[in-house]
Parts: sequence; C-alpha cells; structure tokens
Amino acid sequence: MSIDLKKGGSINLQKEKPGISKITVGLGWDVSEGASPHQFDCDASVFVLGENGKLLSDEYFVFYNNLKSPDGAVTHNGDNRTGVGEGDDETINIELSKLNPQAAQIVFAITIDQAEERKQDFGMIANSFARVYNTATDEVLCQYLLDEKFPGTNALIIGRFYKSGNEWIFEAYDLAYQDGLGGLVEYYQ
Repeated sequence: MSIDLKKGGSINLQKEKPGISKITVGLGWDVSEGASPHQFDCDASVFVLGENGKLLSDEYFVFYNNLKSPDGAVTHNGDNRTGVGEGDDETINIELSKLNPQAAQIVFAITIDQAEERKQDFGMIANSFARVYNTATDEVLCQYLLDEKFPGTNALIIGRFYKSGNEWIFEAYDLAYQDGLGGLVEYYQ
C-alpha cells in the first residue's frame, strides 16, 4: 500500500520494505491549461551528495547528458521532451547496494529547459509529483503530489533520499529556484 506524503513527510525504506535494494523514482508533471505542452521540456536530474552537501564528483550529477553515476548505482532512463501522457514522465533507478559508501543523500530536481528563452516557469506547470517504488515488483511505496505552483521559478527540488545510519529515508519537499539547472549544478559543486 502506497503512502501519500505531504511536504516534509518521509518514509524509511528499510523499515517499510526490509531488504529492498532496487528503487525507482518516477517524476511527472503536466502543463497547465492554456499552455502548449509541446513547447515545454521539463527534465529530471539527480545529485548524489556527500556529507558536506556537495557532489561526490561532477560525474555524480546524473541527467539527460550523463545517464549513469560512476558507481553504476544511479541510472537516468532518458529524456522525455514533452511530458505528454499518463504516469511518470522520467524515471531514475537506484541500486542501493552499488551506491558509493560516501553518498549521504540523493537529491531529485525538475527543471524547465530553455525557460528564460521561452519565458516559462513553474507557474505554468501543474500536477508535479514524485513517486518511489520497488523496482522488482513495481509496488509504489510512497508518492508526493505538489499542491502549489511556483511562478517565476524554473528549477524545483522535489525530494531526496538521505542516509540515517545504514537506512535510507525518502523526504518529500519542494524548494524552488530561479537559476535553472545551471544554478543547481553550481550550488551542489
């Protein structure tokens, strides 16, 4: 049974599903009424961070141009350029047993490609969500649907895994930024 998370809510994966090692995170969004979905290209990105809150190395920034982390633990399953259709728009697989032992958190972001040029922001996006599921069984463990929009912003941190002892916790939250994907990369470097 899936747990519906609210902002700040969390789930301990090892307590909910002991022995789980392969997780998929699905991210999705819709274009608000009145905007053409074919003019929007939202992208999912992942930042694998150490204890200092910074990327373990630049190769641990996983996105449409770098689909796999160097340890092979985090895999981006490709860029969906329109977001049209039901379900997850982009997915990321995580194999916890392969994860670099220095990893302390895994942050998930959605950004709008060419947002400034196209004069687009998250005020034009609706139904943004993250869902975490067991890769082996496709069972949804938790999901987080954002209730609010973020006009004037073009980058959104939607959730993260963080390590607590030997356990991984998924935390739902939304932090909006105005400097796009480049700004997030700079922040985490």
